[in-house]
Amino acid sequence: MLAARLGNVTLANAVGNGVADDKLVYTYVPDLIRYYLSEQPILPNVDTWRLEEPEALAEVLDRLDELVVKPVDGSGGKGLVVGPDASKETLAALRRTLQADPRGWIAQPVVQLSTIPTLVDEGFRPRHADLRPFAVNDGDDIWVLPGGLTRVALPEGQLVVNSSQGGGSKDTWVLDDGPMSGAMRTLSEQVPASDEVSLATGAISIVSPHQDGTSTPLRSSPLDEDVETRHHQQQQQQQQQAGPGRDHAESHR
Repeated sequence: MLAARLGNVTLANAVGNGVADDKLVYTYVPDLIRYYLSEQPILPNVDTWRLEEPEALAEVLDRLDELVVKPVDGSGGKGLVVGPDASKETLAALRRTLQADPRGWIAQPVVQLSTIPTLVDEGFRPRHADLRPFAVNDGDDIWVLPGGLTRVALPEGQLVVNSSQGGGSKDTWVLDDGPMSGAMRTLSEQVPASDEVSLATGAISIVSPHQDGTSTPLRSSPLDEDVETRHHQQQQQQQQQAGPGRDHAESHR
């Protein structure tokens, strides 16, 4: 990677271009873990049929109205067919497509996503959602970031949460019974006990009142001070670069 950053080599498939982001490759991940790591997968994959295998194709064609069928190179929920919601005409066209190009498709059972209260035009209604956590691998250790992406399917009854298909997102809060970080500890110490539920949901005041009636803003993170300092320095540099001539001209506008 260092050689690539320095420009000493050119990568035909640069990191992040999704060369392995293939739904068929996904089906081999458990085998890759066993082969390369000599470990058993901790989390199982969703059952997936590889339609290039004749037996799998025959079973899927017999159960098209029960399964979800996806193009292996698709993204954003485009091209997938949810069997239970599809019309007979759609399923008939899909059958012909699978028979002509089985390698280009996989099939999975319908996964019933959890629902969460969601504010829509009609008020609060249950909508399907999923959580996408993010893990970082620095070569020596792997850790999961304290947060994630919660995607929600806004249309009623919809299972596809992708934004390109009308989905949305929600703020994600991670609550832990263990020791809190400095920022959250500061908030919990200064928020009254009656506001504990608000603290858990993120609906807290960002101002801490004093006994004399004054208030002091609470910073969400110690890093905020560094960010503000850098921003102030950047403003000063821009003013210096502008020079006195610009200030003189602006004063005559």
